[in-house]
Amino acid sequence: MTNQTFTAGKNKVTFKSFGVDLVGDLYLPEDFDANKTYRAIVGASPFSQVKDQIPATYGPEMAKRGFIYLGFDYLGMGESPALPGEFKQSRYMFRLIENTWDAVSYLGTLPFVEEIHGLGVCQGGSIIASAAVTDHRIKKIAMVSGMMAADDFQWANREMVNQQIAASNASMQKMYETGEPDFVAPFGLTDDHSKEEYVGLNVNPMAEETYGYYGRDGFRGPKAVKTYSNMHIGDQAMQSLISIAEAYADKIVQPSLVIYSKSAWTAVCSTKFVEKLTNEHETLAFEEFGHVDFYYKPDAVKASTDAVAEFFNR
Repeated sequence: MTNQTFTAGKNKVTFKSFGVDLVGDLYLPEDFDANKTYRAIVGASPFSQVKDQIPATYGPEMAKRGFIYLGFDYLGMGESPALPGEFKQSRYMFRLIENTWDAVSYLGTLPFVEEIHGLGVCQGGSIIASAAVTDHRIKKIAMVSGMMAADDFQWANREMVNQQIAASNASMQKMYETGEPDFVAPFGLTDDHSKEEYVGLNVNPMAEETYGYYGRDGFRGPKAVKTYSNMHIGDQAMQSLISIAEAYADKIVQPSLVIYSKSAWTAVCSTKFVEKLTNEHETLAFEEFGHVDFYYKPDAVKASTDAVAEFFNR
């Protein structure tokens, strides 16, 4: 049990995972009363995110709707430390799932939490779905612009994938031999790129919206969020190319809500996942919003958080 005193709004917290303290923000409703009980949400963010990005948007919105929301920096990201002997800016899929389980455990120690749900955005959708397979303390899950069925998306071009794997393997070998970190830009976007430079690389069809959020001059890029960088440990492909959410979709028992953009390049990651679900589930598809719009555009965030709140409150 925690002895921390909590107040309405944002509260900085820490919780143990892999033996170190992960740093999080716990958002509480405006009328928070520690003697009452509330539904709580563990938030999972996109691939490169820290808690000052999507959790800083979704946390206040869900608190406004009466929920407790926990957003946190995963192991090695933002304010959370790497393990001894390891490097910052490393996100390993199976550890992200375990970090999420520990976040659920932390929420379970709070006397004012009566029920825990999961809300994931982008890769966070895959994290939440994967965590929920064997963690039935999570009662319902919602995924927004989720990357759950990532195989068709990530492995479509096998030649390109094999190049990513080769580079990732070489990076892991280099770090093992030198003991030094090897940082790369997984999506081709560095912290110094201008919008024109990045879009000109023709990395993917989402380049403009990606830059608008993550770029040097983006809404929540490295200038706006001091704990954030687009540079990551170079062995990421060895981890991120493994997605278990799709493979275990038929094992998920919790009621599930899938929200996505029909027009987004990533839509298949939601639609293919939904096809494999055997549980009680609902989908909400939008034509007017893009993948990244759900990260921060007011109309898209309102649409998703309203739907999630209604779903979790049933």
